[in-house]
Amino acid sequence: MIKRELYMKRIWPFLGDDLVKVLTGIRRSGKSVMLDLIKDELKENGILESQLISYNFEQLTNVPYTTAETLHKDILRQAERSQGRVYIFLDEIQEVSDWEKCVNSLRLDLDCEIFITGSNSTLLSGELATYLAGRYVEFVIYPFSYAEFLELYEPTSDGNDAFTTYINIGGMPQLSNFAYDTQSGQKYLLDLYNSVVLKDIVKRNNVRDIDLLERIIAYVTANIGNTFSASSISRFLKSEGRRVSTETVLNYIRYCVEAYLFYEVKRYDLRGKQILASNEKYYIVDHGLREAVYGGNERDINLILENIVYLELLRREYRVTVGKIGDREIDFIAEKQGQKLYIQVAYLLASEETIHREFDVLTEVDDNFPKYVVSLDTFDMGREGIKHRNIRDFLLAPEWG
Repeated sequence: MIKRELYMKRIWPFLGDDLVKVLTGIRRSGKSVMLDLIKDELKENGILESQLISYNFEQLTNVPYTTAETLHKDILRQAERSQGRVYIFLDEIQEVSDWEKCVNSLRLDLDCEIFITGSNSTLLSGELATYLAGRYVEFVIYPFSYAEFLELYEPTSDGNDAFTTYINIGGMPQLSNFAYDTQSGQKYLLDLYNSVVLKDIVKRNNVRDIDLLERIIAYVTANIGNTFSASSISRFLKSEGRRVSTETVLNYIRYCVEAYLFYEVKRYDLRGKQILASNEKYYIVDHGLREAVYGGNERDINLILENIVYLELLRREYRVTVGKIGDREIDFIAEKQGQKLYIQVAYLLASEETIHREFDVLTEVDDNFPKYVVSLDTFDMGREGIKHRNIRDFLLAPEWG
């Protein structure tokens, strides 16, 4: 188990106050491990085991406590046995009906600090905004970054380097238990995908046409990083003999976004200074899931590298859009605390045509924020103030600027 310092540094300043700490992200992205790491930190700072009250609502033993009333009663029972403040950990809270009422009541009934995790963004955000407005702080937990992956990776006998393995298997934390073996890892990822689809999308949203959902997921998965519209998916499905409205397509994609399977990226018109209302891009939460479900990561290497860079930007808390200048695009405009980065991602800068395509659009941006072209090339081809970085070095850099 690694300490995931990136997240602990963000969470640590909030330990000790009465804000509810909310950890969100796709199923099995490491939220439960983060709770364990927080418990370890608390114990190292003098908190007793008897002060820690924990539930994982995916365990059958906790089924009796999946209503607000039964959970509240049991927590009060356990709290009576402790001395001083209690620390309450509620893992996969969306399995508890009316959970937000229990959490809100506990804040009034006990001297406590509450940590919750969940795998559905709308369920959490809607109820948090309604019942806990101003009294919670949220942290999104993503699969392993390339840097985190390297902490547990051991070279294999198949000759693949670490980055090639990362491209093919991705960063879901549990994969380290299989020593990043491709066959075992892809079986695990396929099971994880089925769990996300069935539990966090089909069951939660009462989806009846599972075949249609899977076709839409397959389309989005195949086209990560490409611009498309719901109507283009509708036309594609019609060509396969499935008639479906654009509204249904949009709803199904929204369900996937709410389950943290996909992330939607808006396009920003740099000349018109406005967010465009159509033809978004989508990226998948973990490219290893794409390889397990759809395949072709090495064939679609340019899209996969984009996906990897996009998730790294999210991990570092950038707000990301796709830039549009006339009929050309900048892969990512990343903003944080009033600062910006402009980033182009390419596989290899193997020809003058490719070099011009990736660099020239950045020269049209008329501000002085840093501009990067990121690729697998090892030779520095930076020019005209635009930096060129090998993607491994870019991902491992502690900061950019």
